[in-house]
Amino acid sequence: METMHIPADQAGILKAAEALKTGLLVGVPTETVYGLAADALNPQAVRAIFQAKGRPADNPLIVHVLNKAQAEGLAVITPLAEMLMDAFWPGPLTLVVPRQKIVPDVVTAGLDTVALRAPSHPAMRKLLLESGLAIAAPSANRSGAPSPTTAEHVMNDLNGLIPLVLDGGPCEVGLESTVADAAGSIPVVLRPGAVTPEMIAAVAGECLVAQSAMRPLHEGEAAPSPGLRHRHYAPKAPLTLVKGPQDKVAARIRALYGAEERACVLVMEGRLSAYQGLKAFSLGQDMNQAAHRLFTLLRQADGAGCSRILAEALPEEGLGLALMNRLARAADFDIQIV
Repeated sequence: METMHIPADQAGILKAAEALKTGLLVGVPTETVYGLAADALNPQAVRAIFQAKGRPADNPLIVHVLNKAQAEGLAVITPLAEMLMDAFWPGPLTLVVPRQKIVPDVVTAGLDTVALRAPSHPAMRKLLLESGLAIAAPSANRSGAPSPTTAEHVMNDLNGLIPLVLDGGPCEVGLESTVADAAGSIPVVLRPGAVTPEMIAAVAGECLVAQSAMRPLHEGEAAPSPGLRHRHYAPKAPLTLVKGPQDKVAARIRALYGAEERACVLVMEGRLSAYQGLKAFSLGQDMNQAAHRLFTLLRQADGAGCSRILAEALPEEGLGLALMNRLARAADFDIQIV
C-alpha cells in the first residue's frame, strides 16, 4: 500500500473524510499528538487500527467528537461530565462516561464506559464536521513507540500500512490528552495531560488522581483508560529515570553514563551545566516546552544510536505529572531513587 502524505487543507480534509466514510484509516493532526483515525461506529474499521498499530485489543480507544451534542448520542453525559465539557471542550481533556449501546465493544475493550474528547485542532474539527462521524483515534504510531507529534513521525511508523496521512504541522501540546473519569460525582484523573488536576479541581471543586496513573497495572486489573496497561511511549533504547536531590541525581547519572558506550542524557535546560562533556538533550526551559519536545527527543535519541537514555525525574505537579507519567511508562518504571 502506498501512503499519501497530503496537507490538511480543504481538499485534503475532504479526501480524508471520504476515506473514513468508506472504512479506511487516516493519520490525523490534533493539538495533542497525531491520531490514527477510523469511523468509531464501524467495528471492522476500528479493528484495522489495532492491526496497523500492533495494538493489544484490551486497550480502549478515545472517540473524538465535535461537541457535547454529538457526545450525547454515544454516552450518558453526567452532570460532572457536562460541567467539564463546558469548561475544557474543545481541548485536551478526555472524559470517561457510561457508554450507549451504539458504541462497539472493540472501541471500549468491552468496558461499560467510553472515553470521549472534542479536539481543538482546526483541521481535526473540520474533519469531524465534513465526515459527520465520531472518530476513534489512538496515537498514530506502532504500539509502544514514542507518540508522533509531526506527520513525518507518522510516516516513519506507518508508511505502507495506512492509505493517507493529513499534515497539519507540529502538534501544539505534544502529549496525549488528560483522561478523567467523569462517571461519578468526583473527577478522577486516569492519565495526566495538559489539563492538570489543579485545573479540573478549580472547576469541579476537587479532583483525585488514580494510583494507576503512576504505577503498572496489577495482574488482571482492567485498563479504564488508554496508556495504562502496556509499555507506552518507549524509545528503542532502554530509559532510566533517576530521582532525588539534584547533586546525587547528577552523580548517579554520570556513573550510569560511564558504564555505557553510547548513552545520552535528557534534562531541563537549566540542568545542562551538570552534564558538561556528556551527550545531553534539552527538554527546554519550562514544562510546556518539555511536553512539546519529549517524544521528538526520544525519537532523536534513537536516531542518534543511543544505547541508553538517562533522565532526571521532574516534579510531579501541574504539567510535570503528565511528563513523569510518560517518562515512567517509557522507562517501563525503571526508576532509581538516590
